[in-house]
Amino acid sequence: MSSPTLEVKNLRTYFRTPAGAALAVDRVSFSIEKGATFALVGESGCGKTAAALSIMQLLPPAGYLAGGEIMLNGRNLTELSEAEKRDVRGKNVSMIFQEPMTSLNPVFTIGEQIVEAIRLHRKKDYNAAKEASIRMLSDVGLPGGASLFHEYPHRLSGGQRQRVMIAMALACKPDLLIADEPTTALDVTIQDEIIKLINKMKASTGASVLLITHNMALVYRNADTAAVMYAGKIVESAPAKGLFRRPMHPYTIKLLRSIPAQEKRGVPLDTIKGVVPPATSYPEGCRFSGRCPREMTGCAAVEPRLSEYDAGHVAACHLWDKEFMATGQSRPLETITDALAPITSPEGSDIDEGKTLEEGKTLLEVRGLKTYYPVSAGLFKRAAGYVKAVDGIALIVKKGATTALVGESGCGKTTAGKTIIRLRAPDAGEIIFKGTDVANFTGAQLKPMRSSMQMIFQDPYSALNPRLTIKATIEEGLKVLRPDMDASARVKKISATLKRVGITPEMMERYPHEFSGGQRQRIGIARALSVDPEFIICDEAISSQDVSIQAQILNLLKSIQRDSGISYLFITHDLGVVEYIADYVSVMFAGKIVEDGPVEEIFANPKHEYTRKLLSAVPRIDKELPPLWTLP
Repeated sequence: MSSPTLEVKNLRTYFRTPAGAALAVDRVSFSIEKGATFALVGESGCGKTAAALSIMQLLPPAGYLAGGEIMLNGRNLTELSEAEKRDVRGKNVSMIFQEPMTSLNPVFTIGEQIVEAIRLHRKKDYNAAKEASIRMLSDVGLPGGASLFHEYPHRLSGGQRQRVMIAMALACKPDLLIADEPTTALDVTIQDEIIKLINKMKASTGASVLLITHNMALVYRNADTAAVMYAGKIVESAPAKGLFRRPMHPYTIKLLRSIPAQEKRGVPLDTIKGVVPPATSYPEGCRFSGRCPREMTGCAAVEPRLSEYDAGHVAACHLWDKEFMATGQSRPLETITDALAPITSPEGSDIDEGKTLEEGKTLLEVRGLKTYYPVSAGLFKRAAGYVKAVDGIALIVKKGATTALVGESGCGKTTAGKTIIRLRAPDAGEIIFKGTDVANFTGAQLKPMRSSMQMIFQDPYSALNPRLTIKATIEEGLKVLRPDMDASARVKKISATLKRVGITPEMMERYPHEFSGGQRQRIGIARALSVDPEFIICDEAISSQDVSIQAQILNLLKSIQRDSGISYLFITHDLGVVEYIADYVSVMFAGKIVEDGPVEEIFANPKHEYTRKLLSAVPRIDKELPPLWTLP
């Protein structure tokens, strides 16, 4: 039997912090066979990216290897010199980073950056390297590779920048490819193309892949082995299909039950209470204690062993430890009420929403909406043509309902959303909100309606002012749109709104960087809700969140809609989310709506070829698997 491409043994990666050593990766071991895909899943803050950076030997200054071995093709990377490590990176191991904008050099064209890697590691001359670069750009789904070769990163969309990163990583045909959330910001069709490209590269070169993702369906369809990481440790690992058929750790089960799906419509998604404990103060025993629905009296004090219970299937949970269960410590805590029982609809939830929606009144109607961007050319930069970002679309949003707007990057979804909410003036068309056409309203005319129409942006960190506290951020909108409120009334409103989205009011004096990604998105939702809107545009509001955070936000949006009758225009490329939350769906392609209708009808019987293409590209978990995974 051949030796594995990568073998990680007892890896410990720590970070120096004012609060002490942060145990980001704590005694982690795994191996990846030649030509295999190993998936690492878990919530943000569990140590997945820290493990990847350790393998790449690219830890930031505060990080250091406290122990363990990283064997790549039999070589211990921790013992190499800096010069030897530089030679290994790119040539033997490459990484697709999660944040493409921070990983690409803004002062060099994308072509120059790919050429540099090819010339350094594949020893080609400039012309051959340029030809290979253009070919790679085309291979990752970027049309017009020759023209893009001379573009700078800031001129590309987020999805395009991610594809450039993938092209750079694959250009040198490495033995090991580390893909850290490689498809998070991409549409389902591009996701499908990228995964096919990675699999094709594996088949042709025999390369191995370490896939870090929160897309569980992607893991099910593409991984050979999957490991679940929590609080710096691997808590479960198994052949991928086996992990989905019989998950053994409560954390794994909770993750799987958080996945939105059509069959879960009308009931809240399962969520994981609390947050991942800080890496500087892990509990002595099981690190999932305090969040686990099956916690027992001894869990927080005794560390569970990672033991094999089936062929290649290991888990670290006291529930499967006969010795522990034989002791008196195995009694369930009195405070535990959730025992991973089947999910049922809560009292008062509206399962049969369709009947109500058919009779609902129209809140927003868009007719013939056009938004064009001029293309400048010549010495005087005159308009030589126009990009028809939104080209005569029509859609309807009913009161208390959710309309999803789906399509690939660049099709005009976000531009349509910003135009509808009048962050940009339309070039033609009508935007009829509550019976009034607001398409040609001036700034003064728009101000009174701003409190009724709000938007939740895709990137909560860039949408929040880093110099303002959360209180000041939310209060800013109240001062402008609720001038009748005094200071004490504003504070009460902010406190109530933060509670509504699951943020404690005591946190309002904190700054954005002091919150997790999921918490920042909740703050973005709170800012939109604070002025009591009737209509909210959610622009990829959960695209970069873990499945557990996605579930929390989707539950939150649904409960707010049920309680307040708010209407949503949900812009997304996640069709699983659309199946769960949307009542109606409009499919957008090249600036036009090509198909629309009730979500059940569109998903069951798509008429347009483009809609069929989108749906066929969605990775899915087989429906014969238990939809509500439970422990025995």
